[in-house]
Amino acid sequence: MPRVRADSADDPGDFRYGDAGRVAAAGLSLAPFRGLRYNPARVSSLAAVTSPPYDVVDPEGRLLLETGDPHNIVRLILPRPQPTAESGYRRAARLLAEWQRKGVLTADPEPALYVYEQHTSDGVLQRGLIGALAVSGPSAGVVLPHEDVMPRPVADRVGLMRTTKANLEPLLLTYRGDGGAAEVVERTVAGQPLLTSTTADGTTHRLWAVTARADITAVRTDLATCRALIADGHHRWAMYLRLQREHRYLAHSPWDRGLVLLVDTARYPLRVRAIHRVLHQLPLDKALAALGPAWRTTALRGSQQDAVTALAAAKADGANAFVLSGDGAFHLLTGPDRATLDAAVPPDRPEEYRRLDATVLHSVLLDRVWHVPDAPEHIGYLHDTTAAVREAARDGGTAVLLHPVEEGVVRRLAEQGVTMPRKSTSFGPKPATGLVLRSLLIR
Repeated sequence: MPRVRADSADDPGDFRYGDAGRVAAAGLSLAPFRGLRYNPARVSSLAAVTSPPYDVVDPEGRLLLETGDPHNIVRLILPRPQPTAESGYRRAARLLAEWQRKGVLTADPEPALYVYEQHTSDGVLQRGLIGALAVSGPSAGVVLPHEDVMPRPVADRVGLMRTTKANLEPLLLTYRGDGGAAEVVERTVAGQPLLTSTTADGTTHRLWAVTARADITAVRTDLATCRALIADGHHRWAMYLRLQREHRYLAHSPWDRGLVLLVDTARYPLRVRAIHRVLHQLPLDKALAALGPAWRTTALRGSQQDAVTALAAAKADGANAFVLSGDGAFHLLTGPDRATLDAAVPPDRPEEYRRLDATVLHSVLLDRVWHVPDAPEHIGYLHDTTAAVREAARDGGTAVLLHPVEEGVVRRLAEQGVTMPRKSTSFGPKPATGLVLRSLLIR
């Protein structure tokens, strides 16, 4: 990823007020903070109180997490309103304060950056740095979004953070450094971790604190000329930006930073997976019947995996392709023709953007062919292929299975300032929620 030169040689993490919003950024500025972490003596296990990110927790998984341990972090990131007048946000804030009072969550004694390691059951090893990243707007060109966001989830996350005054889960960002920060990471993992936990999916999580001044300076120097791509957490980044604007009257405001995990993909490349759609109120037979001559459909024989293989083969040929399912059968859909694409997607957009499957799905199929409203009751977003197929069959709707986008395409578009349709990609492994929190009230 291209580098951004720092404007100040004396302070490589320098941030100044400017036209880009609250501050003008010279490069990435990752600050240590006093992490708020679970006390292992007060919970059944660390694995029992962690959770996947809020937006990949389905209703069944949410219930399992809630009942597994009364202090599971899901009660904070996805709080349920009480039958009384207490809102979900106020309930989360009350629980957060109560857990700190009772010693369930305790603050580390000194500010630190945190090295975080994930080792998945299928052999993927990922390491990165967790810290408080200076927030800057898109015109600063330091943190690059690659997807659009939806107003409702942003407003939900804003309400939760505004009320709890805490960063409850880290965003996942990628960068490419000169090696200084990566060397700190590698040196740190040779020591004793603060915690080790293996979650139900077989992933082992380890966390270390970095407090030495020399190490923190090395990280600062490396990151000062870098910019980052948002891999996961666009709605929460939009939340950071909005809350920063709300508190712009405060000097040295804790709202000027947000909790992130930064991964140097030169050392640890992320995996990119697709996010599938479930059209809850569109039966498969109606979806197929609405297709015109711009599309070609092929009934597929065999299993779900056979359908996914057929989709990959169609993508290898360069076509826009999808698999539709809803009644236990699978159909390969390819198209559209050039005239249909030109009528739906502005020709002044980059060709890579115009030919994205997510662009074609939303601009052509959903908007013009199927007329599906962009609302949660009509469109569900699922990361798991089997879950998408199962939910469509249960609802009597249609699952639209997509093929993953290459990371290079994502980065090239982001560097041009072009955002992809929301929920176009799923980068991973995603950080577990609950291993370390950042309270804005703790200095």
